[in-house]
Amino acid sequence: MASGDHYFTSAPESDPGLRPFTVRLAGQTFELTTANGIFSPERVDTGTRVLLDHVPSAPPGGHLLDLGCGWGPVALTLALESPHATVWAVDVNTRALDLVRRNAQKLGLVNVNTALPDDVPDSVSFTTIWSNPPIRVGKNELHNLLERWMPRLEPGSDAWLVVQRNLGSDSLHRWMQTTFAGTLSVTRAATSKGYRVLRARRRSDESPAE
Repeated sequence: MASGDHYFTSAPESDPGLRPFTVRLAGQTFELTTANGIFSPERVDTGTRVLLDHVPSAPPGGHLLDLGCGWGPVALTLALESPHATVWAVDVNTRALDLVRRNAQKLGLVNVNTALPDDVPDSVSFTTIWSNPPIRVGKNELHNLLERWMPRLEPGSDAWLVVQRNLGSDSLHRWMQTTFAGTLSVTRAATSKGYRVLRARRRSDESPAE
């Protein structure tokens, strides 16, 4: 990765270096395309694998959000498992979004929308959110991210987040409980390989934010 490029860089300047790689998603093995300048370009990273191993089956319909999608392991899994749902793959990294589009097309998945955060219509609310959030952007940016997207859960729906323990999963859990008190019920769903999976359930008597 070129100097100055991070996986949360909006437009990486490094040579993309497009290349094939083999990966297993939703119980199947695929050859997809990856590139430089994105998060975990050669494999499904440990945190994302922990998330995918501990979430329940994806909702069969509605709008499903992969927040911080990278090259798309979560979004593609959602789309494979729920072909009748609309999957939103959201990231600030335009190269990552291009890879999700390429890989969705290669798999024949027509239910994946790739989008920068500001390009998701305000009218869309989500039946679930699955996310390996970008912890390294810093606490304030991370909090802003969650305050923006968590209120867009539909009533009675769940968000599932995976966070490394030594990068502040327990403090984030406490912050979410305080910040979203009365709106979300936040619990620890699993612990595995140094990661926590947090479940945030929107209370059914609440409505998504306008």
